[in-house]
Amino acid sequence: MTRTDRLLAARLYVCTDARRAQGDLEEFLHAVCAGGTDIVQLRDRSIDTDEEIAALRLLGRVAAEYDTLVAVNDRADLAALVGADVFHAGQHDLTPAQARQLLGPDVLIGRSTHDLGQARAALADPDVDYFCTGPVWETPTKPGRPATGLDFVREVAALTEARLDADPAAAPVPWFAIGGIDEQRLPEVLAAGARGAVVVRAVTEAPDPRLAAGQLRSLLPA
Repeated sequence: MTRTDRLLAARLYVCTDARRAQGDLEEFLHAVCAGGTDIVQLRDRSIDTDEEIAALRLLGRVAAEYDTLVAVNDRADLAALVGADVFHAGQHDLTPAQARQLLGPDVLIGRSTHDLGQARAALADPDVDYFCTGPVWETPTKPGRPATGLDFVREVAALTEARLDADPAAAPVPWFAIGGIDEQRLPEVLAAGARGAVVVRAVTEAPDPRLAAGQLRSLLPA
């Protein structure tokens, strides 16, 4: 399958730090990939660049065993250096066009969106391969950013459906709800219209990351 095909099939997207406190990054990555995670993003602003490169290369080796997509956050230079599948940028980072100029046509580019205008822009941007909507609930991983609530998920679901109704031949643009999502809240997110979710603490703080990832993936559509 191509990267694009794998992205279209992706439902569970896990973000993790380098797990310096636990000292178990490789074990953790094997666990979440074996549990059914489709995309893993390493995001850790507390480490130096050389440590981040080493962690990303480890992620790349583990992910290749499970056909899991590797995502890099913010650092297009590191995404290029380690041959990442995915580059993700926020609203105040590189624009999708700038990222595409640096990374070429084969890297998948994601965008964070926090309101309907940003979601519309992401859907209309030819350089955006997927986008995330949220944070649905407030989360300590994004301090100070207000929750968008489930209504935003419903609005984005309606927006994407209307786009396909207007142009059935339009290429689908996957999107993922993000922010405070765990096993208890995931059914609410799916009922609001999402088909994919980004999780952090629900897996990174779980006693058994493989079990946690597997339980989340089992709730998501095929």
